[in-house]
Formats: sequence, C-alpha cells, structure tokens
Amino acid sequence: MNNVTWEGLSVRPDLAERLQEGGITTPTPVQAEAVPAMLEGRDVIAHSQTGSGKTLAYLVPILQQLDVESKLIQAVIIAPTQELAMQIVQVAKQYGDPIGIRTQQLIGGAALQRQLDKLKEHPQLVVGTPGRLHELLKLRKLRMHETKFIVIDEADQVFGLGSTKEVTAILERSGRNRSLAFFSATFPETMTTLQKKWMNDPVYVAISPELRVAASVEHKYLVCDSRDKMELTRRVIRTLEPSSALLFLNDTSLISHWQSKLSYEGFTVEVLYGDSDKIRRADTLTRFRDGRCQLLLATDVAARGLDIAGLPLVINLEPAITPDHYVHRAGRTGRMGRHGLVISFVSVQEIFIMNKFRKQLGIDIVQSTLSRGSLVPVEESRGQSGRQRSNGPARSESGQRSEGTPRGETGGGGQPAANSRHSAKSGAPSRAGNSSEVKHPSSKAETAARPRSASISSQAPARAADKRQNDRKREQDRKNKGAPKWLKAKRNQ
Repeated sequence: MNNVTWEGLSVRPDLAERLQEGGITTPTPVQAEAVPAMLEGRDVIAHSQTGSGKTLAYLVPILQQLDVESKLIQAVIIAPTQELAMQIVQVAKQYGDPIGIRTQQLIGGAALQRQLDKLKEHPQLVVGTPGRLHELLKLRKLRMHETKFIVIDEADQVFGLGSTKEVTAILERSGRNRSLAFFSATFPETMTTLQKKWMNDPVYVAISPELRVAASVEHKYLVCDSRDKMELTRRVIRTLEPSSALLFLNDTSLISHWQSKLSYEGFTVEVLYGDSDKIRRADTLTRFRDGRCQLLLATDVAARGLDIAGLPLVINLEPAITPDHYVHRAGRTGRMGRHGLVISFVSVQEIFIMNKFRKQLGIDIVQSTLSRGSLVPVEESRGQSGRQRSNGPARSESGQRSEGTPRGETGGGGQPAANSRHSAKSGAPSRAGNSSEVKHPSSKAETAARPRSASISSQAPARAADKRQNDRKREQDRKNKGAPKWLKAKRNQ
C-alpha cells in the first residue's frame, strides 16, 4: 500500500491535485481501503486508530460523486459534537469549494433561522449534530429523499451519547439506495446490532485494529495526591515546554477552577466544554490552533474527534474513565505519524487503571517522575536518587548530619561538642575535614577530663557569702516594714 496514489484509487485528477496542494500527497492505509469501497457505493465500517486520516477517507469519495448542478441534499455527515462538525465542514470546504460543492453546517447552539436561510442556498453536502438534524427533519426543512451518502463519524460516541433515536429517524427519512458508513477509532459490540439493521453487506476496513493508539505516541503516568496536581502540572509544563497542550478533566465543574489556577501561574489558558456557545467554542479552537494560547482545558465530549495539527502533548489531569476514552484522548496527539506524548496523573489508588489500560490496549504506559529537570522512568530516577544520596551532606559516624547545628554547639569537623570531647578523651582519630577549625584540642581534652567535684568546691565559699548577705538584707527589710522614713534611714546607717 506504500505505493498507492490518489489516481490509483480512481480519484479525479482535479481533486487529486487539490489534495496534493494541501499536503496530502499519498493516501493513508484507511483512505486506501475506504475510498475505493465508497466509490463503488458500498456500505463501509471503518475501524482505525485516531489520527489516521478517517475524515478524508469518506470526504474524498463523497466530494467526487456529488452532482454540482443539483439543488438537492446528496450527502449527510453526522458528528457527535459541534466542534467536530465544524472541523469536518472546514475540510469539506477546503477541497469542495474549488470544484463547486456547497457545504452547510447544521449544529446545535447556532441560530436556527440563520441555518434555515442557508438551506435556501441548496447545499449538496450538510454536516450536523444528531439533535439539530432531527429538529430540522421534524420541521420538514431538511429533505433527504435524494440523499446518496450518510456517514456517521465517531459512531460509537454518537450512539453512546444517547442519539440512537435521532439517528434512526434520519436513516428512515433517507432513500433506499443510499450508502451508509460508520467511522470510528473504537467499535464496541453494541454497534453490531445497529450495523445489522441498517447496513447491507458492508465492507470492513480494519487498519491495525489491535493497535488502537498510534505507535508514534509515548504513554507515561505520574503518581501524586489530588492536592498536588496543580503544582505537578506547573512543573511538567515548565519542564517540557510544549508549544501547546490539551488537558483533560472528567468533571466539567472543575474546569473554571483549573483555568483560574493555571492563569495565575502565568499560562495562557482556554476552555472547551459542552455548555459553551457555538461562537465562543469556535473562537477558542481558533486561538488554540493559531498558538495564541498554550493550554486548552477540555472534557471528553467536547474534544471528541478534534484534529489539532502538531499537538505535542496531552495531559490527563484525571485518568480516563474507560479504555475507549483513553484512546480518543491519546488520539489528539501523534496524528499522521507525528510524535506525541500522553501523561496521566493518578493517585496510588488509581494505578490499577493504568495497568488495565496497558493490558487491554496493548500499549506500554511507563510510570515516570520529574528528576533533574526531565521526565524519566521511576527506575532511572531511583538510580539517580542513590547517586544524589552519596553526594549529600557529610554525616558523623553516629549518622548525624554535619549541617544545621548551631556553631557554638559544634566541635571540630561539625561534630557536637560532647562528641568532640569524647573523641579527644578516648584518643579516637578526628573526622574533621579542616583541622584549622579544631583549636587547642589538648586543652579541651583536659577540660573534659577535669573532675567535676573540684569545680564545685572552688565555687562554694563565694556562694556561702552571697547567701549570708541575702539573709541580712531580708531581715533588714522585715524590720523596716511599716516604719517611718526617718527610722528606716537611721537603721540603714
């Protein structure tokens, strides 16, 4: 398949030329398999890893077969999220506009009347979300009796979000001779029933189904407590210095908190979640793609299927809920063979999740840590830690640190004074690194060896005299208590 060309797949020369101008010089494996099948009008089930070029795998055969002279809707593409739908529209217009194909997006969150007005321009291709497409069908504003192609992109997510009813209504309104295609990185068993009901002898396109995540992506996880995640995020980003990074959260309610904290740390941060309006979400993606913000906080639903060219880093601030969620998160980086890195933050209690993903997805997820300004495997870090300990502060024979002890309490070599006296008395060799710090060791030894009783006896006479003087003063004060001043003065003479 390495020598396959667009012309070899029976793609029209004008469309093939446009693809090459866009940097798509040769088809990817999934494109090489899906394009011929869809050009033949076959139903298709395409199961391939993320970032493998699935969007063009269905757009190329659709754009080639649409009748530019017709005013009817000939193709409908269904996407689970507004962002993915808008992304598909951009690609469709890039390659469809030059050959006369009119494309219209029909998504929730946008003004319904504006979309109705756009439908009057008679697009041949529409891209939308299940809810808005179903709404337009009920209003009898979306006519699909001449539709030739229906594609459900990220099919598992479309049905997983509870849109089966809407999709069923769309399929029922389409013509009998239409072809149907499911494209997704994952294909759960629940999709089998839907496939049997709506497809006729489909062509299966499975490109490395056992390799559900691109081989160009590295996977690592760091163990930390929840309270330390913000600081760890700051350190990871400062250490790796990525041009951009996509940060995933499971809980939408945490997004504002993370945005404010990361902004306080000096990062440029945007957020992407399901409750954002269409205009704000589109502007957010534009700013992120253009490099005007470094970090994008998102939930799984909002980021489903996003294609962000050259994204180098994905951070799971919370571990993915399922292996399928992990696949789609990881699929935002390492696209089209580029190198990518996925880092997950987990607690000690969540390590089993990484082990489960490692086993079920067949990928190597390495426990790592930040050490000496780089992200390294834990085993390597332990080796470095051992070397660091050997280069640490000097310790005495008893294991005491030689640093941090008050100067007046140390003897030579930083040892406590008591230890110094003991060493001198016993005749043990000194461990001092600098002999000049040890002054008059012999006199110190003599002082340490001097009998304690002699010192006490020499001080006894002075203490006795002081006691007698104090006793006399107390007796004089007792006599003067209550006496007139002239009598006190006379007694004190």
